[in-house]
Amino acid sequence: MRKIAVASVALALTVTAAGGYALGASRRTPTVVRQPLAVSPDPVGAAGRTIGLARVLIPPGVKLAPHYHEGTQVAYVQSGVLTYSVHRGSAELMRGPAAPSPRLVRRIRAGETVRIHAGEWLIEQPDDVHSAANRGHKTIVIYQATLLRTGAPPSNPAP
Repeated sequence: MRKIAVASVALALTVTAAGGYALGASRRTPTVVRQPLAVSPDPVGAAGRTIGLARVLIPPGVKLAPHYHEGTQVAYVQSGVLTYSVHRGSAELMRGPAAPSPRLVRRIRAGETVRIHAGEWLIEQPDDVHSAANRGHKTIVIYQATLLRTGAPPSNPAP
């Protein structure tokens, strides 16, 4: 009976250790998730362009490398706090509803880093180079509207 009990404990420890290893092995480095929600190529007044809407999820600890967009992008922070840096050009930080009169909080210039809170939004122009990070403990949710050349990627790495 004692041998069975010892064997059962040894088996339980082996299974637990193997399960712990398997859990550790299956963990992935968190990354940004971009979920396209809507798209319309060649909208009236913007032939050769595509207007798009996407939801972006940025998990805690994730950093977005310096990048730029080939067209105009508006990004609304729905939840969380985004740490945002401009490396070249500038971006407008806005607050409040877009209509009837959004409020300009500040223009973020090259070399500046700010924290963007839920309810605030950015206007980024082509070729502005910027980076971002989630230094908090909760996933950041952002909605992005873009007007890009048809076929252009959502973003490009900074040169």
